[in-house]
Amino acid sequence: MGLSDRIEAFISELLRDDNDFAEFGRNELANIFGCVPSQINYVISTRFNEKNGYLVESRRGGGGYIRITRAGFSGLDEEIGKECDFKRAEKLINQLLDIHKISPHLARVILAAVNEESLENVPKADELRARILKNTISVL
Repeated sequence: MGLSDRIEAFISELLRDDNDFAEFGRNELANIFGCVPSQINYVISTRFNEKNGYLVESRRGGGGYIRITRAGFSGLDEEIGKECDFKRAEKLINQLLDIHKISPHLARVILAAVNEESLENVPKADELRARILKNTISVL
């Protein structure tokens, strides 16, 4: 497992413990992993961004910190957009599963409804997938 993957796993674990957010010092985390702070910035900007369902707050300086918060249901409508391919849908459903917003059983049901096989030969399948996801999430 590469350094970026280990940093991502560490931050994900902080978020997984039923926490609403993870807060840490960039330099402290860099010291833990024996890397430069820019490596921490890279992981945060590529893996913990709004597109992936996270909000990031950062304060620089002596008492600086980084706070990562899961977006939850708010903002998912815009995040899904008018079209959504299966890979993106799967990622969103897994995020909801990770933060205990849906059960493993419900995740499997939703994924079965929006997978490539279910929407095979359907015109504008990505648009339909987006509508199915939005409607499903709205009832949750």
